[in-house]
Amino acid sequence: MSYVLDASAAIAVLLDEPGADKVAPVIAQASISAVNLSEAINAFARRGVDIEAAHDVLMGLEFDVVAFDAGLALSAALLQPATASAGLSLGDRACLALAKRLGVPALTADRAWATIAEAAAVEIVLIR
Repeated sequence: MSYVLDASAAIAVLLDEPGADKVAPVIAQASISAVNLSEAINAFARRGVDIEAAHDVLMGLEFDVVAFDAGLALSAALLQPATASAGLSLGDRACLALAKRLGVPALTADRAWATIAEAAAVEIVLIR
């Protein structure tokens, strides 16, 4: 089965955080939105890691990076009403839009997503 990774899932694998054990076995069958890849790189930069080095490390993972195109932009915007109660960001909605497009679950560490899964019509797998 394929999955879509939220930035938190990719970060968990690289930092061996709780939940990494749920992400690592499926990483080769996973996709990530370019928006979420940017979020993950920024998370490493905030920790003092060189941005280009963070990019290289993330690109070393075997996931597929999917461009955030006009269709995903519209889908993410359309998810706003269904996700507003949980306070999801554009990045969160980009991940959900990609999961919805591909018809696969989204992996995340963000527990708030569980409250909007039905309204967003996306299967959410919490990694911790």
